[in-house]
Amino acid sequence: EIILRDYDSLTEVVVEIERPRQQKAFLGGYRHRLTGVEYHHAAIQTLPKRRPDRGVVTFSRDTQTVQLKSQAQQCPVSVSTQMTGIGCYISCMNDKLVTPGKYTTADEYHDRRLRAVICLQSFTRRWLAQQAVDRLKKERQRRLTWLQMQERKRREEKEEQLRDRRQRWMNPERREDLNLLYHALEKWRREEEQQINSSLRGAERKAALCSLLEQETELIATIGRHHITFQNNNYDEIVQHLLDKSAAPHQWRAADGRLIEMDNQHTIRARELRDLYSNINLFTVSQEQRSHVLMTLKRTVNEHKCLLTRDIVDLIDREVDLMKRGVTTRNLEGLRKRICTLFLQYIKTPAFNPAVAKLLKVPQNPSELNKDVFLCRSCHRYLRSTNFIAFARGLTARCKDCTRLNNIARPRNEFSCYQNILRRLRADEQQLNKESKIPFLLQVEDIRYLIEVVWLSQSALNASSDLYNLVLVRWVHQRDWSPWNCILLSKEETSAHLEVEDVDKAYETTFIHKVKHKHRLAQRYFSQISTMAEYLDSQPAAALSNQLLSKPITMATHRLATDPSPDSAH
Repeated sequence: EIILRDYDSLTEVVVEIERPRQQKAFLGGYRHRLTGVEYHHAAIQTLPKRRPDRGVVTFSRDTQTVQLKSQAQQCPVSVSTQMTGIGCYISCMNDKLVTPGKYTTADEYHDRRLRAVICLQSFTRRWLAQQAVDRLKKERQRRLTWLQMQERKRREEKEEQLRDRRQRWMNPERREDLNLLYHALEKWRREEEQQINSSLRGAERKAALCSLLEQETELIATIGRHHITFQNNNYDEIVQHLLDKSAAPHQWRAADGRLIEMDNQHTIRARELRDLYSNINLFTVSQEQRSHVLMTLKRTVNEHKCLLTRDIVDLIDREVDLMKRGVTTRNLEGLRKRICTLFLQYIKTPAFNPAVAKLLKVPQNPSELNKDVFLCRSCHRYLRSTNFIAFARGLTARCKDCTRLNNIARPRNEFSCYQNILRRLRADEQQLNKESKIPFLLQVEDIRYLIEVVWLSQSALNASSDLYNLVLVRWVHQRDWSPWNCILLSKEETSAHLEVEDVDKAYETTFIHKVKHKHRLAQRYFSQISTMAEYLDSQPAAALSNQLLSKPITMATHRLATDPSPDSAH
C-alpha cells in the first residue's frame, strides 16, 4: 500500500508489482559511506511524460554535438627503447641506418612549389591554346567551305542562266524569247556594221552593207517563222488552260485550314463542254466513235437556237454524210477543224457557258467598256487598259502591240533581265518582311527606270554593267526596301553588303553622299505617284524639288511615260 497525501485528504492506492521475466539491466547506484548499504537505480516500465508542443522548433544538445568514438590501434611493429645489455639480447636484423639528407629551407620549398605551379599552368595554357587553335581552324574551314559553296552556287546559277538563254535562243517559246533573239540580232548587226565602216570605203562599203541588210532580212524572216511555229504550238495549251480554269470548282479555306471545293451548275456545265471539246479534237478514233461524239455534240448545241448553232449542226451533218460515203480522214481534216473552231466559239459565249464570262477579256456589258477604254497614241485605236503596259505612274501611251512592234523595228531591247531583278527583289523582301508592299506595287518599267536612269545600269561599287548579275538590295537593313532605300550591287557584293551593320561606318563619306543623291532622285520621281506618295518619309516632296535640278529629270520621266524604250529614257 502506498498512502498519498493530497492536501488534507488521504487516499489508499493498491500498487501491483510485476515480476520481470528477464534480469533487469544494472543502471548504477550509490553506496552509503557509513553503513555500507548499496542503493541501485530502479528501472521503470512507463515512458516519461512528454512535454506539450508549444509550436516552437527546439533543438537538443545531441543534434549539435559531435559523436566521439574511441578505438584502440596497434602498430604493426613493436617499438621499444630496450637496448642490448647483460642478460638481454635484442636482435638488430631489422635495424636501419638512417643518414641525414640535405636540409631544405622554407624558401627552397616554396620556390619548388612555385616552379611546379608554373609548370602546371604552362601545360594548362598550352592545352587551352590548342583548343582555341582547333576551334579557329574549324571556323576557318567552315567559312572556306561556305565561301566555296557560295562560289559554286553563283557559278552554277551563272551556267544555268547561260543554258537558259541558249535554250531560249535555239527554241523560242514566248514573246520574251523573241525579244532576246531580236536583241542578239541587233547586237550582231551593230558589230558587223562597225567593222565594215572601219575597214571598207566607197563601193566596197556599200556592197558590204547591202549584203549585211540581206542577211538581217533573212534572220528576221527566220525569227518570224519561229514566232508562227510557237504560236501554233501554244494555241492548244492556251485553249486547254481556258477550259480547265472555267471548269474548276470554287475553292476557299475553312477555319481549320482545310481546302473546301464546291461545284455549281455553271462549273458542271463548263466541265461537260470541256470534255466534249476534248473528244471532238480526237481525229484518230473509229468511225462509230466519231459518229457517237458528233451526235452528242449535235444534241448539246441544239439546246440553243441561233446562227452559230445552225452552222455547227450543218457541219456535223456534212461530216456524217461524208463519212458514210467513205471519204478519207485526211480529206475530212479541214471540216473537223472548222467544227472545233465553231464549238470553241460556242464555249466562249457566256449565254451558252456562264462560267466563262469571268475569264473573257472583253466584258459582255457595253457600259463597262466606257469606263476602261484608252486611246493608243501610235495606232489611234481605243483599247482596254489590259492592252497597255502598266507601271507605278500609270499606263503607257502606246498599246502592247505597238510597243512590241516599235521594239522589234528600232531599239530591239530585251527586258527579261529587269523581270528577273524584280522577281528576286520580291522573293527576298517576302522572306524579310511579309507585309512589304512597295516591291509589289512596282512594275518592270519602274525597275527599268530605277536601274537605267537612277543607277545608270551599273553596280554602285565596281561599276559592273552585267544586268544579269545585278541585284537591288536594301541600303539600310533595318528599314523596308523602297526606291529611296536601295542600292544596285552585283551578286558577289550583295553578300558582303548584307553583313554591314552600320553603313555610315562601313563606307566612305563620298560614297554615302553619292548613294543618298540617287535616293533623292528616286524619291523625287516616285513622289509624283499617288500610290507611292503615302510610303514616303516625313521629308516633303517640295523640299526635294529645291535640292535637285528638275528639268532633266522631268524630261526623262515624261519621255519614259510616253515611250518606254531605253533610248528615249536616256
